[in-house]
Amino acid sequence: MPELPEVEALVADLGRRLDGRAIGRVDPVAFSALKTFDPPLTAIAGSFVDGVARHGKFLDVEVGGMHLVMHLARAGWLRWRDAQPAAPPRPGKGPLALRVTLDDSSGFDVTEAGTKKSLAVYLVRDPADVPGVARLGPDPLADEFTVDVLAVILRAAGRSQVKGVLRDQAVIAGIGNAYSDEILHVARMSPFKPSAGITGNDLQVLYAAVRTTLADAVARSDGVAASDLKREKKTNLRVHARTGQPCRVCGDTVAEVSFADSSLQYCPTCQTGGKPLADRRMSRLLK
Repeated sequence: MPELPEVEALVADLGRRLDGRAIGRVDPVAFSALKTFDPPLTAIAGSFVDGVARHGKFLDVEVGGMHLVMHLARAGWLRWRDAQPAAPPRPGKGPLALRVTLDDSSGFDVTEAGTKKSLAVYLVRDPADVPGVARLGPDPLADEFTVDVLAVILRAAGRSQVKGVLRDQAVIAGIGNAYSDEILHVARMSPFKPSAGITGNDLQVLYAAVRTTLADAVARSDGVAASDLKREKKTNLRVHARTGQPCRVCGDTVAEVSFADSSLQYCPTCQTGGKPLADRRMSRLLK
């Protein structure tokens, strides 16, 4: 799933490509992905792009005073094309969800792999009209996101596990499953640690891990083409998606805890004092 650093890179890449360009047409292909009908997509045809922005993990292309907002979900992506086909795409079962063609025939496709379709596209007059944007918590790279803000968030979360708090978009915007694993590994902290217990030096360490992990990922992704962003992310992960491989810090084997529809990865030596965390899915199967 694209998270804050990848979406930030897409914003920079699209911003450069769309600067001074006008929208020729927008073709919805997977109609289930389009979540709004007023204004219609035809309303932005012929309008110039005013800018590209990010709200958490949402990508926002501002066009003619309106906003084409996209959430790429778990398997969505954006692919630039120097020349789009002249004929409009036909709805079908392929990965193409939306095609945007510019006034010079270049443009981008929004795609979604797999059979579980969660990608969402909105055309709105204000980004806050998108429910997912309206409920976003603070951006962890914003100047306003201070250590005191994080302290308030953690206290309010009570005994909720810090892993879940970090990836809750209504609490902190932009961090998903991958970067929450990475942040906790940098902080040398158990993903199951109760949030309200993170105070003092632990709070300072976690705050620094949030800021540096995300900022470093954004810096690495700057200037990387959209087609290479997934590979860049995977290459630099410390623990996420590396189950069974050696920890890059201590050499211990990266472990995993599985859930119904996702999993987390961690290093026992770096994060849990050498003790494995209970895999709750396996525990239920053994009962």
